[in-house]
Amino acid sequence: MDAREKVFASADEALADMVDGATILAGGFGLCGIPECLIAALVRSGAKGLTVVSNNAGVDDFGLGLLLQTRQIAKMISTYVGENDTFERQFLTGELEVELVPQGTFAERIRAGGAGIPAFYTPTGFGTQIADGGLPMLHDADGKVVKTSEPKETRDFDGRPYVLEPAITGDYALVKAWRGDTEGNLVFRKTARNFNPMMATAGRITIAEVEELVPAGSIDPDAVHTSGVFVQRIIEGSGYEKRIEQRTVRPRDGAAGGSGA
Repeated sequence: MDAREKVFASADEALADMVDGATILAGGFGLCGIPECLIAALVRSGAKGLTVVSNNAGVDDFGLGLLLQTRQIAKMISTYVGENDTFERQFLTGELEVELVPQGTFAERIRAGGAGIPAFYTPTGFGTQIADGGLPMLHDADGKVVKTSEPKETRDFDGRPYVLEPAITGDYALVKAWRGDTEGNLVFRKTARNFNPMMATAGRITIAEVEELVPAGSIDPDAVHTSGVFVQRIIEGSGYEKRIEQRTVRPRDGAAGGSGA
């Protein structure tokens, strides 16, 4: 692919072929390193019935929470969803199917998908509903559980039990990087790297948004975190809010409601 074919003028153009029912890998941890511009364009696309793979679901009015508000997400595959009231409400009233995955397993399932590994064994989750099945995934409108997780294959290695976990891939991977070049080579900044590099490898079509788009050859090859071979489309974003998901200051013991003396 010619480098010029990878660069799109806007997030909307990069997502012009989005379809209903697509599976989307969305980078970020909390609100750190999320593809803000691509999420906004996905809302505008109106695509419905989406399966979204992301560490969490943003907050009510930002990040992936915007897609929950418009009811474009049918299923979430996530690890932590505790900061989104809309997510909770939709899950408990049957509007949203949820597959909860231990965070390390989640990361490895995506990495395996990008590496072409169909499944792998891990000790995480053995002896729990993760392995045994029965974890609630879908409710009806009255809050009754109507779908639960299936049991997974287990096996002993050297006397230790392991659980077989399937890889995760997606139709699209939406990732956010600090800097990228016109070939699609990406550099992430500090904790905003999080799940973005592994998701970039696991999407059939990977779309990267970057804060700074530079000519090919401008990035030191030793500084590249994700090679452009994994990136099919790239845009230069703007207007980032970079919100903090939650900032809580807790008083020290004895400090609340008086001097503590």
